[in-house]
Amino acid sequence: MAGGAEIKAPSPNVNGKAEFLKGNFEPTAIEVEPLPPVVLENGVEKPSQKRRNIVLGRNVHSTCLTITEPEVNDEVTGDKEAQMAGVLARYRKNLMERTKYHLGYPYNLDFDYGALAQLQHFSINNLGDPFIESNYGVHSRQFEVGVLDWFARLWEIEKDEYWGYITNCGTEGNLHGILVGREVFPDGILYASRESHYSVFKAARMYRMECVKVDTLVSGEIDCSDLRPKLLANKDKPAILNVNIGTTVKGAVDDLDVVIQTLEECGFSHDRFYIHCDGALFGLMMPFVKRAPKVSFKKPIGSVSVSGHKFVGCPMPCGVQITRMEHINVLSSNVEYLASRDATIMGSRNGHAPLFLWYTLNRKGYKGFQKDVQKCLRNAHYLKDRLHEAGISAMLNELSSTVVFERPRDEEFVRRWQLACEGNIAHVVVMPNVTIEKLDFFLNELVEKRSTWYQGNVQPPCIAAEIGKANCVCALHK
Repeated sequence: MAGGAEIKAPSPNVNGKAEFLKGNFEPTAIEVEPLPPVVLENGVEKPSQKRRNIVLGRNVHSTCLTITEPEVNDEVTGDKEAQMAGVLARYRKNLMERTKYHLGYPYNLDFDYGALAQLQHFSINNLGDPFIESNYGVHSRQFEVGVLDWFARLWEIEKDEYWGYITNCGTEGNLHGILVGREVFPDGILYASRESHYSVFKAARMYRMECVKVDTLVSGEIDCSDLRPKLLANKDKPAILNVNIGTTVKGAVDDLDVVIQTLEECGFSHDRFYIHCDGALFGLMMPFVKRAPKVSFKKPIGSVSVSGHKFVGCPMPCGVQITRMEHINVLSSNVEYLASRDATIMGSRNGHAPLFLWYTLNRKGYKGFQKDVQKCLRNAHYLKDRLHEAGISAMLNELSSTVVFERPRDEEFVRRWQLACEGNIAHVVVMPNVTIEKLDFFLNELVEKRSTWYQGNVQPPCIAAEIGKANCVCALHK
C-alpha cells in the first residue's frame, strides 16, 4: 500500500478488539465460515438436515474499511489520498480477479461504457413520473422514455396505452407489478409457483396479501394441474398471478397461454384476474427464441418487468417495469413539492441507469440481442453436453441458458466460481460474456476436483428428484 499506510480494521483475533493491519491487508477478504460435515448414508452423500446458517450482523465479515478523519497536514503531505488510492487499486484488482470466476449469477459483464464517463460528474435524478417533468432539471427523462418505448414495442403495447419507469432493480419491478394488481383487486389472492423469485413472496408480506403457493413440474415450470384446484377453491375472489419468464434456479418458463387458459376454464373472466410477468432475465431473451411462448400485452396481462443489469449488462442494478395506463391511476398522486405526479415505488431514481440502457439498446438493437441470445443458448447446450459426457448429472430447459447440475461437494470450489446453489443442485447461467474457453476451464477444474470427491464407496448424489430421471446419471439412473 502506498506510503506504508495503515488501515484500522476490526480483527477477530485480538480479544474482539480492532487492531492495525499492515501492508498486505486485502480489503475485500472475508472470513470463511466453517462448513457442516457431509452426511453419508451407504457411501452416498445425503443432504444435511441442518444447512449452514446464514448469520446476520457484524460478525459476517471479518474486515471493514474504517472511515478516519483527515490529519491536519494531510492536504500538504497527500498521505490520505495515497492511502485511499492504494485501497481502491487493490479493490479494482480484486474485482478483476473475481470477475474471471463468475458463472453462477445472471449478469452480463460484457460491456464498455467509457463514452458515458463524461456524464458521471452530474447528479442526475429522475424523481417522479417519467412522463411529467418536475422542477428538478438535471434529469434523463428523454432517455428513460426512449428506453420504455423500445420495451413497449418489444412487448407489443401502443405508446398511449402503457405506463412504466426504469426501476432500481428487478425486485422493484415485481414489487410494483404486484402492487398494481393489489390496487386493482384489493381483495385479490396472489398465486405464485414455489420456484418464483423470493421478491414475490416479499411483496405478499409487505402488502399483507393472501398468497397461495403453487407446485411446479420437475422442470421448475408452474404446474397448472395444481393451480386449477387452488383457483376453484377461491372463485369468489379475484386472482393476481405471478408468471415466471425464467425461474431463478432452473430458468424454467411458465407457459403464459396455459395459465390464461386455466384461469378462463376456472371461470375467471378477464376483468377478474391480473397477471404480472417476472421476466428478470429471460424477459429480454424470450422474444428472440423461436417457438417460445410470446409475452405480449395483446394477451390479458397487467404488467411485465425485466432487469437491466442482467442480459443487457449495466454497471449498476436497474430494471424496467411496464403496465397498462388504465391501471396506473389507482397508484398515481400529485406531488406539489416535485410539480409532478408519482406512481413509482421509490422517490428519487437513478438518472444514470437510463443512459446506460439507452446506449446499449442503440448499439445492439434487436438484431444484436438476437445474436447474443443465440450465442448463450448454443454455449449452454455445449456445457450441458460436456457435463453429461463427463458423467455429471445436468439439466437444461429448452428455452433457457441456465444449466443445472449436481452441487459440488467442495464449498471452496462453489465460492471460487460464485455458483448459486439450492439443496443438492447448483447452476451456471450462460451469459453473453461467458465463452467456450471459460466453460472449458470450469469443466476441466470441476472434473479434476470431482475425481477427488468421489472415491471408493463414495458416489455422486442422485438428483433425479430435482432434475428428472432422464437427466440424472447417478449409479441408479445411469
